[in-house]
Amino acid sequence: MYAPPVCVPLLSQTRKMDSPSIRCSFHLLVCWLFVGVGCSSVEKKIYVHLNYTLPCVRLLNATHQIGCQSHLSGNVGVLHVLESEENLDWVLRSGLNPPYLVILDSPLFTRSIMMKLKNGSSRVAGVAVVAPSTNPPDGVSPHTNCPNENTGVYTEKYDPALAHCNVTVWNPLGSGLSYEEFDFPIFSLKDDNDTKVIRQCYMDHNRAVNGSAPQHPLCAMQLLSHMSAVTDTATCMRRSDLSAFSLSPGLDTVCDPLADFNVWASTRPLNNTAKGHKEGESVVVAAARLDSRSFFFDVAPGAESSVSGFVALLAAAHALRSVTQEAPPPRNILYAFFQGETFDYIGSSRMVYDMEKKHFVVDLDNIHSLLEIGQVGLRGNSSLWLHSDPVSRKNSSVDGEVKKLLESLRAGAAGLNVSLAEPSFSQPLPPSSFQRFLRARPIPGVVIQDHQSSFTNRFYESMYDNAGYLDISYPPDLTPEQQLQFVTDTATALTEVATVVARSLYAQAGGDQARLSSINADPQMVTQMLYGFLVRSNNSWFQQLVPSNLMSFLADRPTNLYVGVLNQHSELTMLVQHLLANLTGTTVNITQENCNYQREDEQDKANKHMFFYVWVQGAAPPNATEREGFCTRSTVRLTSALSPAFDLQEYTSKDYSTWTESRWKSISGRIFLVAGHELEMLTLGVGLGVLITSLLLTYAMSAKADILFSSGREPVNATY
Repeated sequence: MYAPPVCVPLLSQTRKMDSPSIRCSFHLLVCWLFVGVGCSSVEKKIYVHLNYTLPCVRLLNATHQIGCQSHLSGNVGVLHVLESEENLDWVLRSGLNPPYLVILDSPLFTRSIMMKLKNGSSRVAGVAVVAPSTNPPDGVSPHTNCPNENTGVYTEKYDPALAHCNVTVWNPLGSGLSYEEFDFPIFSLKDDNDTKVIRQCYMDHNRAVNGSAPQHPLCAMQLLSHMSAVTDTATCMRRSDLSAFSLSPGLDTVCDPLADFNVWASTRPLNNTAKGHKEGESVVVAAARLDSRSFFFDVAPGAESSVSGFVALLAAAHALRSVTQEAPPPRNILYAFFQGETFDYIGSSRMVYDMEKKHFVVDLDNIHSLLEIGQVGLRGNSSLWLHSDPVSRKNSSVDGEVKKLLESLRAGAAGLNVSLAEPSFSQPLPPSSFQRFLRARPIPGVVIQDHQSSFTNRFYESMYDNAGYLDISYPPDLTPEQQLQFVTDTATALTEVATVVARSLYAQAGGDQARLSSINADPQMVTQMLYGFLVRSNNSWFQQLVPSNLMSFLADRPTNLYVGVLNQHSELTMLVQHLLANLTGTTVNITQENCNYQREDEQDKANKHMFFYVWVQGAAPPNATEREGFCTRSTVRLTSALSPAFDLQEYTSKDYSTWTESRWKSISGRIFLVAGHELEMLTLGVGLGVLITSLLLTYAMSAKADILFSSGREPVNATY
């Protein structure tokens, strides 16, 4: 490393132009410059920074915290590549250089291994999981086996026999790993050059040969993911509230509520400024959830758990656009897409709360019935299952309306390659947004799923619930644009589901039965949506349907379905909002200025209360540099998907979701070599020796400064 010059002030008399302070300042400037350059160069030689790191982060609710975190400066450990569960003994007991940072392939990322590492955490600095490029053959679900069991309708009060998944364990593969707390960081690494470097570093320096302990230097890794929030939501919200009185309000916030926006639209416009009950308005609600999650932050593909359902509903809404305008049914159809459902039904509980408080455009009295589309992507040649609530159906009027809805669904499936079936009458509803409506009152409703009892989805709420799992694949010679247009078998099957949904909604709303056969979903539209959400959101079709200022949301990867936090607008919500506007709305010939001001012309003051106007980019003509933008008018709106617990400041609520996400400052990972203890002690000894010698020399030079730095100046009494 470059040794900077020592700047010593001259003690003798000097000329004016040779000022010691000026020379010293110059020397210090040179010192700082070379030290900065030298440190940067050395830092690059010491550390190899990891490019693709996805952490497990900390979440909190009313009672506890889950997730992972590192120390404030990060966790450092000697690398150990875990080859099997039996190999854990080296990490937990026999290894001579703890703590260890464990590298493991995804098949070893199991509850059994992780709990052993958690219990031996004094010898574990962290875990890095190498994500595979293909899905594992066996099912993996880090979620619980009874999702949202404490916030659905099936409580001890509603029906004790059905509470806590007593009748049906919906997610039998659920390990609950996502809901454990780990006091060390856990990262996901992409299986690319980074992991090759890590494995090579381990093989060169850390691997034991013939049972002998590896010799220093050893390969080590540092993972940094320090979380600011601790304990539970009540504690972190109290600390965040106190930050309002600090010198930097907002910067000292330690956690944020999980929140986003629900997206909704109706076939007939509803005055958005007139909240509460609408006299004479009867509404059929068509619902689907939007969000998903996995163990790692920002990895939430949700192909089967979410995308299959909301894509089917978007396609059904598009199929109904023409017929509801040409022959409007007596009842209104309200499409509702709920955010935050993974975390104790945030979006649906908020909409029900707003309906009860007269803060929504309709109230619960306006709801005629509800049809929810759940997991429908793995139907294959099997049936679609129509689930209903056995408790509310004990009411004869509710049971009668449910039977009519079931008949509407059967009528919608006529002539299609879709068979419908009902589970036994005693089986409860699967986890669904409909349960939050039933908590408020007995509303007739049906939930469509591709499973009779336990989930067909073997990768529920995991990173493997992706396009590959839904068998969305393309011939190898296709360009991205050709893939966008290629109709896969999955898209064809999902199109039939969307057609059933569209026809049954029209029939349930009282539409003309003679028109049912003419209502058909578009397979081209379905395949484009699947490609956009599960393969690549930055595609030519999505680009046409969003405003220019939202282009940054589009990316060359699948859409992230994680709900996000308060005051953040997620890419998923933005995409669904504009897709729904274009699929259900109409193009109006008005200027971009009027469109942006939510009006048809300068005198229009009323339409903004009934419609949503958005100027989208449109297509780019061949050989043209500018797109042909246009204005879309629709009934699409956004409403809050923030749990009522945060409005009510009931952070220990048992009725509403209380999930928050901790804040953090930095997420990073890097590898480097560490010396042995003997070399460290030698380096320390040499450093101390140099320091003591320097102090002694400095003292000696200071004591003899008059002699050492004398310039032979003339006596004071010299005369000329």
